[in-house]
Amino acid sequence: MSNVARTHSDTYLDVQQSEEFADLRSRFRRFVFPMTGLFLAWYFLYVLLAVFAPEFMSQKVFGNINVGLILGLGQFASTFVITMIYARWADREFDPRADALHDVVEEAHS
Repeated sequence: MSNVARTHSDTYLDVQQSEEFADLRSRFRRFVFPMTGLFLAWYFLYVLLAVFAPEFMSQKVFGNINVGLILGLGQFASTFVITMIYARWADREFDPRADALHDVVEEAHS
């Protein structure tokens, strides 16, 4: 194996084993796993209500708009809200740390 390839792989292993990378992974997981869990719980609640409580879901709220339609549109709205929350979080918390690690790798290869 050439020295260049060995240096590259050593650099990546050093970064992967660094405290900064572990912190980055931990921060990502602490944000993404709970957010995913909340969204899945909300989604399955909607599905379960549709299956087991059709009377509730078909109740008219106003005009031809029923509870099921409102909750279904809420699924779309919550997807956009989660995306916006993630983007703001990533810009503030995740990306600066990831950029710093990227700079470490780039400096090692310069």
